[in-house]
Amino acid sequence: MTLSENLIQPYGGLLVDLIVPPEQREMLLAKAALLPSIQLHDRAVCDLELLATGAFSPLDRFMGQADYERVCGEMRLANGALFPVPILLTVGRDAPISLDHEIALRDAKNDVLAIMRVEEIFEWSRDTFALDIVGTLDARHPLVAELPRWGDLCISGALRVLRLPARYDFKPLRLTPAETRARLLAMGRCDVVAFQTRNPLHRAHEELTKRAAESANATLLLHPVVGMTKPGDVDHYTRVRAYKALIEKHYDGDRALLALLPLAMRMAGPREALWHAIIRRNYGANHFIVGRDHAGPGNDSFGKPFYDPYGAQALVAQHAEEIGVKMLPFRELVYLESEARYEEETRVPVGAVVSRLSGTQVRDEYLNRGRALPSWFTRPEVAEVLSQSYPPRHKQGVCVWFTGLSGAGKSTTAEVLTALLMEHGRQVTVLDGDVIRTHLSKGLGFSKEDRDANILRIGFVASEIVRHGGVAVCAAISPYRATRDAVRSMVGDAAFCEVFVDTPLEVCEARDTKGMYAKARRGEVTGFTGIDDPYEPPHAPELTLETTGCSAEENAQIILRWLVDRGFVLL
Repeated sequence: MTLSENLIQPYGGLLVDLIVPPEQREMLLAKAALLPSIQLHDRAVCDLELLATGAFSPLDRFMGQADYERVCGEMRLANGALFPVPILLTVGRDAPISLDHEIALRDAKNDVLAIMRVEEIFEWSRDTFALDIVGTLDARHPLVAELPRWGDLCISGALRVLRLPARYDFKPLRLTPAETRARLLAMGRCDVVAFQTRNPLHRAHEELTKRAAESANATLLLHPVVGMTKPGDVDHYTRVRAYKALIEKHYDGDRALLALLPLAMRMAGPREALWHAIIRRNYGANHFIVGRDHAGPGNDSFGKPFYDPYGAQALVAQHAEEIGVKMLPFRELVYLESEARYEEETRVPVGAVVSRLSGTQVRDEYLNRGRALPSWFTRPEVAEVLSQSYPPRHKQGVCVWFTGLSGAGKSTTAEVLTALLMEHGRQVTVLDGDVIRTHLSKGLGFSKEDRDANILRIGFVASEIVRHGGVAVCAAISPYRATRDAVRSMVGDAAFCEVFVDTPLEVCEARDTKGMYAKARRGEVTGFTGIDDPYEPPHAPELTLETTGCSAEENAQIILRWLVDRGFVLL
């Protein structure tokens, strides 16, 4: 195969381009201003951008029902092309849509991005989607936790993209598939090895990627995801700054290209790995490095991994010939101290002294404690970037989320904990359920939908507090497990402490100073948690407190010790 044939031929044979020519744009923008419109959430904005530029080729629209159903069941589009992940545009039942009419698609700032002619409107099942695509209904999976916020209907139809979403950061690195292919073509090699990453690159990753490119006599495409990744991941600004430092000083500029991928990940494990390989084919790669537990979200509610750690490698290898992308397994490298070099773990001489750090060690023993990473593990330039973004753990944000029945003792314990945290120098914001309903959630009722909306609002505020290094102490009944897990997903596992205040119902009723339980028993109040509406206790909270034998002060001390043990508080 010639150089141009390899780099120009995308998956499916056609690199889709949905962006209208400049001479038509003003006319269509004026037209869009008169159309009914819907506002896209962040995931749909990312999907629209990658549809528009051909990254999802041969797909040229949000999926219709035939494509969606076959992808769920067989990982193929209706025309038979392999495509393992659905690309859906969901809307609420009140959306201003009708068949064979056009609608404007707007971003969060209300700017028009595209016009769609609605050719299909169909219902879908969240449970079916979750089971088929991510293999679970466990709301600890970040995509499952997100699904309740998706609309009840899916729409599909021809797209005319008027402009791509505004991206102001790292603009020289935001290359479309066509631009990336042109750069790779100019670099002069027939083969391209792509490396998928949503984490910072350390020395082992650097060594692995260089070896992979050399073994295939290929150009290396470093292609980090800068759209939506797993909550709690290192932010993309930090990651890209680290990649830039590496590629400028430690990679051969004639052999390595750094470009950014505005992808909204699904964390769908093996299916997602295969999808990533297809996307990289559209960017010009014909080799793809697949790591252990590629695109895995970690552990489920019972502490077990969601996916087989090597399932992703197996699935990509199985379909390598069809998609035109060879799977290169990410082999574990360790550092040989006596020889000052990296070696594959399986090739280490017997008795040799090796050094290694797990991701948990990097986070907990170095970054979160403000310690410098060792030079054998991380380049100084990368260590400096990470140290700027990772203050010591006692200066990082954390959310303590109290859940339990009304009258369980959540607010009282939260009040004591707040005083203890401030005594030890932490800045605390208290988000109490009753207070929030008076202000942030004023006007919401007590239907399931309104209760979920209230909790998600509290969760959003808490996630922002945590992101900016504060402590959010939240006390709300939050009766539904899936909604609490959605909040956990917003905040990120590493900074979330779910505290289940496990007080028996009869004790809560006896403490009922407001008389709400009595009213619920008499039928004067309906939908009351614990009486005629369920409370779903957590499966695996970080802490479970009982209040019949322990005081609020004693329970607050238990939480404080948990925070101290994890470095969030210094004594």
